Amino acid sequence: MATNVLSKLYADRIGFLPEKVTELPSSGSNRRYFRLSKADGTESIIGVLGTSLAENRAFIYMARHFASKGLPVPEVLEVSDDEMAYIQTDLGDTLLFKEIEKGRLTRSFSTAERDLLIKTVRLLPRVQFLGADGMDFSVCYPTSCFDERSIMWDLNYFKYCFLKATGLDFEEDSLEDDFRALADVLLKADVNTFMYRDFQSRNVMIRNGEPWLIDFQGGRRGPFYYDVASFLWQAKANLPESLRDELLTQYVDALQEFKPIEQAEFLEHLRHFVLFRTLQVLGAYGFRGYFEKKPHFMQSVPYAIANLRALLNRPYAEYPYLNELLHRLVNMKQFTEELTKKKLTVKVMSFAYKKGIPNDTSGNGGGFVFDCRAINNPGKYERYKPFTGLDAPVIEFLENDGEVTVFLDHCYSLVDASAARYIERGFTNLMVSFGCTGGQHRSVYCAQHMAEHIAKKFNIKVELIHREQDIQQTFNIKE
Repeated sequence: MATNVLSKLYADRIGFLPEKVTELPSSGSNRRYFRLSKADGTESIIGVLGTSLAENRAFIYMARHFASKGLPVPEVLEVSDDEMAYIQTDLGDTLLFKEIEKGRLTRSFSTAERDLLIKTVRLLPRVQFLGADGMDFSVCYPTSCFDERSIMWDLNYFKYCFLKATGLDFEEDSLEDDFRALADVLLKADVNTFMYRDFQSRNVMIRNGEPWLIDFQGGRRGPFYYDVASFLWQAKANLPESLRDELLTQYVDALQEFKPIEQAEFLEHLRHFVLFRTLQVLGAYGFRGYFEKKPHFMQSVPYAIANLRALLNRPYAEYPYLNELLHRLVNMKQFTEELTKKKLTVKVMSFAYKKGIPNDTSGNGGGFVFDCRAINNPGKYERYKPFTGLDAPVIEFLENDGEVTVFLDHCYSLVDASAARYIERGFTNLMVSFGCTGGQHRSVYCAQHMAEHIAKKFNIKVELIHREQDIQQTFNIKE
């Protein structure tokens, strides 16, 4: 039985055989993990069965080396004679990925979640610089250094396992030219640090409120930019830009102890590594999803595509063909349909209070309802009664009076803040209603201007309804 060797290692360490052996869920690798313990769960230890001797040796060596530097990693307790199995301390079951779940799903991260992310990103420079100190990089698996060969492996991984699988046509020669150009830029960075390579929230455990590191056996000598890109642009971490910027500032601040660098300089180099890491991740998702048929990886593709789409807002002019190809990729129907499902639609309505506040058919509770009745009412004058808030005489009356302008400025501030957060958090519906006595003048004017304002500022779909006039208008996204 495969676990017999782990049970023997457990007995060698603890003094008796484990009473309970439970296999833990696997991740992307072929390594198998087991929890060995007494029947009541005490005396718990993690056992590992590997399929690659070189990979096992890399982890065992790195774990012991990192521990000697005071870095938070599991202790390797016993190793089998053939080095194909070993046992290590049990750090528990709490992944950072799980601890920030609420924030990942809502894109609104609590103080506790932010604190864990800050602790983790500030730990990273210690891992990169202290970890490199005295390390024998020849032990690294599958390669000892981030070099041109390893870069091209990952870029071709993207090309063959993801790009080709989408069915998108491309010119291989032109793409290879830009791959070479990207590799040249990446190789200009200092590589005299430890590059974790897969530094992301699934590879960080939380124990007693502190981050602990796991699954670092694929690390090698390499530039520190790569791990920052890996962590902050992890597809399913779903970090909003504001939080990512905060974490970048925290990282650069912690980095000063080891390598003083200006944040602007750091960010300029980083953007190339973010592009490279995103392509590498898509290659991995393609292989695990398209070829190995693992749904977990396919579910991550829309998040990675969203990251790539955001990156392309600032063109990569250094790689013209790659830049053009990636624009075509993110705009493929199979990806834009997924994006459309998560786009915010704002419904703006005008109404008469005497006929009731409009219902929210999305089921989200109605959003903002603004009462326009404090604004000077043109409807009390006979000459304005035939008109609505869409007509020039009423518009002139309201704007000359001035009250409506001040009122709307306050409304804009409130709605803009919510719309920005809704977009950032991936919400799909927001409703804004304006009511007045008859739903004809003030509310119509305000609703019309709000709809135009939102559509112009955020370039999102806005559905405008003047209920009492039975008028509908849609402002669609401008490409």
